[in-house]
Amino acid sequence: MEVLRHARDQFTQLTGLAPESVSSFERTENGWALEIEVLELSRIPDTMSLIASYEVELTADGELAGYRRVRRYERGRADLQRPAGR
Repeated sequence: MEVLRHARDQFTQLTGLAPESVSSFERTENGWALEIEVLELSRIPDTMSLIASYEVELTADGELAGYRRVRRYERGRADLQRPAGR
């Protein structure tokens, strides 16, 4: 849990975006990989707000090594099919 908290804090400091949730978290060969969901654009009604999913890589020590946005969607849309390889 400490690794997750630290990763969320580092991500927020770098991007200015506050994570709403961590949708996946796994150990990798080089450390950790997680997917963070963030609110990128607030709209009214809230179901039209834009949410982004970021893939985040951490070192074995839990330090942020890199991140990239992998998708963006409206909060009210169901994710029926994920892109291949995800």
